[in-house]
Amino acid sequence: MDKVKAGDIMSFPVVTIEPGATVRELAAVLADNNISGLPVVDEDGKLLGVVSEEDLLLLDADLHFPRYVQVFDSVIFLESVRKFEERFRKAFAAKVSDVMSRDPVIVTKEATLREVATLMSRKDVNRLPVVDETGHLLGIIARGDVLRGIAALQDPNGEDEKGAGA
Repeated sequence: MDKVKAGDIMSFPVVTIEPGATVRELAAVLADNNISGLPVVDEDGKLLGVVSEEDLLLLDADLHFPRYVQVFDSVIFLESVRKFEERFRKAFAAKVSDVMSRDPVIVTKEATLREVATLMSRKDVNRLPVVDETGHLLGIIARGDVLRGIAALQDPNGEDEKGAGA
């Protein structure tokens, strides 16, 4: 596992978003690309943070639907619907920079597959941005990339890279 490097298993180009994008735009990018998170970069491609569906769910947790009482065919709201609508609009107008994680776990392209797998496990992250020495984004590694890297170490006879049986 020490022969395979992060640069060998990373995916690129990477779907990214800028910090000034709205949460509404972020939700669309995640949905359109069928991904659960992505790096936040500046106009030069320098990594500023990461943002995920979980960040959106935490934002949404503050949006409680107004309580109501149903009497026959009528609904009587116990709280202001207008206030809820206002909070909803504000939440989705928020900027990515307001909800992103600013100190992401990262690796360089020279990190070994073992280091990547260990870091993902210990830090409980689903993706690792791969950056150069100046912090510019080179690629991204998802858990699936790690699994494919491990699987690629197995030869057709079921023996691992050291010759031991699988």
